[in-house]
This record gives sequence, structure tokens and C-alpha cells, in this order.
Amino acid sequence: MHVLLLKEAREGDSGLDPYIKELASHGHKATLIPVLSFKFVSLSILSDKIFQPDKHGGLIFTSPRAVEAVQLCIEARGKSEEWESSIKDKWNAKSVYVVGKATAALVQRLGLISQGEDTGTADVLSRFILQREDTNILPLFIPCGSIKREVLPNALRENGVPLETLTVYQTTRHPDLEKNLKNYFTEQGAPASIAFFSPSGVNFCFDVVRKLLGEHLSQIKFAAIGPTTAEAMAAKGLSVYCSAVKPTAEHLSAGIAKALQ
Repeated sequence: MHVLLLKEAREGDSGLDPYIKELASHGHKATLIPVLSFKFVSLSILSDKIFQPDKHGGLIFTSPRAVEAVQLCIEARGKSEEWESSIKDKWNAKSVYVVGKATAALVQRLGLISQGEDTGTADVLSRFILQREDTNILPLFIPCGSIKREVLPNALRENGVPLETLTVYQTTRHPDLEKNLKNYFTEQGAPASIAFFSPSGVNFCFDVVRKLLGEHLSQIKFAAIGPTTAEAMAAKGLSVYCSAVKPTAEHLSAGIAKALQ
């Protein structure tokens, strides 16, 4: 069956996007359509903070894009040698927290040792951090996007854990989203399942998808990468047939496969 994944492509170990690979293993053909477009901002400020690890108690990455912003800072200023020789080790002497395997994989490429990848959501990660940090540390540093939930920062602040956030990328609707969706539906027709990967993706896509599906809307098995996205979908009146237990290709694909049985 055809499955529409509303996300950008990311290469896995095999060169294929892991979601396409996993769904294929269940006998389904997946197509990716990117929903979001990103613009990096405040990179000079980010670079200053990343290269002064002594001023912070640790790092928190809640998205792959935030890690990519740090990578850009390392490369853009020609500081790869300094990063490799001393800075990354100073960060590794502290705590580096992540949500999800995709973010953890990118953090690993920076040479950083992370923890928390199996937490899956900001809410669970906040509890994970609170078990390990106290209130007398230097601020934890969170590079983040312009569209973000305050669950994690609020939980840490309410429990007295100092932190500092910096917006390092802005999220907007992909300029070709509507065109790409129309082309897909013209060529493929309505898929058996449609998966959303973020609340902002739901907001940017919903009206176009609803219009294109028309009377088929109620027949689609809608899937969510996690509970926050599922909530955003339900708020739009969509029936969510599966929400991944963890935000991984394996868990989401298994859920979609079960829903399509």
C-alpha cells in the first residue's frame, strides 16, 4: 500500500531514508514530501557559546536542526581543529542530552557523547535530566528553533535547574509544499496512510491535505511520530490510528503496518 510521509529525506546507514526502508520491509511503498523549510539565525552568537563550554553546565539538543546549526558554526569559522583538539572534550566532560535517535546520531558525528536518546519526548527528557542535575550547576544550554514547545524549559526552571536558550533556526512552510502535494495526489491518488512528524507540519499541511482528500479524508489511516503531533492532529479533527511509541522509523512503521492490516 502507498504511504505518504510528510517529512524531508534523511539518509540512513543503507543510503535510504530509514522510514522508506522500514515501511518497505512491511510491504508498503512510502513517498516523502518535505513540509518545513528552515533558516539558520544567530550563528555568531551560537558559535561564541559553543566555543566557551566553561560557561555552561551542559548541552541539550531537542532537534536535528539544532545540531546542524552547531556543525555550521564549527565549519564556517574554520574551527574544526580547535573543536577536535579541545572543545568537544570539554563538552564531553559535561552532560549532553538529546531527544530521539536521529538527533543522537548527528550529535555523535560531532564527536559528542550523548544521553537520553531513548526518552523520545521533551516531557520524558525533562524528567531524565531532573534525575541527574541539581540546582547549583552552571546553566544548561539549549539551541532551539523558533517554533518550540516550552515543556522542557518550563519543567527545568520550575525545579530550579538553570538554563539558557537561543533560537538558532526559524521554521516556515516549505515553498513547494502545496505544489508537491497536488502532484502526488494527481499521480498516485489518495494513499492508504499519511504520517505527520511535527505539530507545525500538521498546521502547515492540514488545509491542503483536507482539500485534496475531499470525501476520502475519513478513509485514511493517519499516523503521528509521537504524542505531541497526535494532539495537534486530533485538534484538527483527524482520527489518529497510530502514534509511535518512540520517534523512530521502526516504531512508526510497525504502527502504520498494524493500522493497515
